[in-house]
Amino acid sequence: MYFPLSRIIILILFKNFMFKKIILFTFILICLATGFAFYKVYYSIENWRYQGLDQIFEIKKGESFSQINFHLGQQRLISSKKIFYQYAKINGLLTSFKAGKYLIKTNSNMKDVINTLVNGTPMLTKLTVPEGKNLFEIGKILNEYNICNYDEFVTLSLDKDFVSSLGIKAQRIEGYLYPETYLFPPGTPAKQIIIKMVETFKKKISVLDFSKTSLNLHEVITLASIVEKETGAPFERAKIAGVFINRLKKRMRLQTDPTIIYGMFEEFGGNIQLKDKKHPSPYNTYMIYGLPIGPIANPGIESIKAALEPETHTYLYFVSKNDGTHEFSSTLIEHNLKVEQFQKNYYMRQGKSWRDLKPNKTEE
Repeated sequence: MYFPLSRIIILILFKNFMFKKIILFTFILICLATGFAFYKVYYSIENWRYQGLDQIFEIKKGESFSQINFHLGQQRLISSKKIFYQYAKINGLLTSFKAGKYLIKTNSNMKDVINTLVNGTPMLTKLTVPEGKNLFEIGKILNEYNICNYDEFVTLSLDKDFVSSLGIKAQRIEGYLYPETYLFPPGTPAKQIIIKMVETFKKKISVLDFSKTSLNLHEVITLASIVEKETGAPFERAKIAGVFINRLKKRMRLQTDPTIIYGMFEEFGGNIQLKDKKHPSPYNTYMIYGLPIGPIANPGIESIKAALEPETHTYLYFVSKNDGTHEFSSTLIEHNLKVEQFQKNYYMRQGKSWRDLKPNKTEE
């Protein structure tokens, strides 16, 4: 069959025209669909409102966007996980969420929620560091509260150069992390936490008179840490400090069990054995003379005061009465009798708390 050239050209042009129309039509449909999708996302983001009570929402350290999105939906703080995801993706916010606790207020739309979680300041976490905790225990507390990574905290606490940069003349930061109630946002760098705790320590001791003792600051804090671990009864602290001062003057080993435990760290099995007393450590006062190389815990201000102003007496020994208080002795014979009475007698070992006692019940 013969087709004139002009007809062929017309057919080609027609096909091209139709092809272009199809492309244009498809493009318009895509634009309309995309525009509608964007409109739906932004309309929902702007117009849906959270109608519940003000609620705290927590993003845990290391959580992915999927986990965050799931928990938001679970707490009904957003109307659609899909739309929330699309909005975050469109705006490049999938990796912009910060760990912490945030207050989501009633009547917030989804845009408010995402702005709070991305640009808002996390709520501060209230953390109490008890007296007598060592740096490893503090690290665990910080980790449990999602404030700081344990390994990061411990590594920096044992960094001699970093410790020195804070004006502390010690091998590690132990003893200078003041036990107090602090407010930190989750994800706070270990350096910032340690600096804050050391600053608090310096402020607390700035009012104390160190001229009353022949011990230097590090020795005072080391002694205070031992006192802190030996007794929970406030009225005994100065008396126990006096026992250790008397032993130091007589060049007697301090022979205090908490120094064994600290020196053994994770090797300690829970009960002190005879072999533990021979464990080689610069902290083990059954093996060394004088004070250990450094503090074994972080003492509170009352134990520091006790180390600065120990009670004057002749006691060289003390034994637990199993209620948090102790019996004191000036001679080994007297001490051994009291050990027999309080430690080997089953019924005497059934102690109560020192909190049920009056201070004069422990006075000699």
